[in-house]
Amino acid sequence: MPAAEGSALFAADLGAPLGPRATLVQFSSAFCQPCRATRRVLGEVAGMVDGVAHVEIDAESRLDLVRRLDVLRTPTILVLDAEGRVVRRASGAPRKADVIAALGQAIPEGV
Repeated sequence: MPAAEGSALFAADLGAPLGPRATLVQFSSAFCQPCRATRRVLGEVAGMVDGVAHVEIDAESRLDLVRRLDVLRTPTILVLDAEGRVVRRASGAPRKADVIAALGQAIPEGV
């Protein structure tokens, strides 16, 4: 069963710490051209917003997570809140404005 919005991931699952406010998780593959653009966009957004981490996962080396989360293509992006709950999921190269809007769902106002 795929990870639906509301399910949680932890630092141990990702092999990296979660951001204090939110985490952008990117599943990529070696020869994925849109993955490079996605890495740049997510990295820029994580650099702009305090407390947001960007974690990139090589889908080929983490088949356990790929299966658990039902990742069917790369790039796939998960937006996690501070507790690691999946609040948004998308695939394909995102626009920066869409990533920022998704973070609005993950980060409560005033936090």
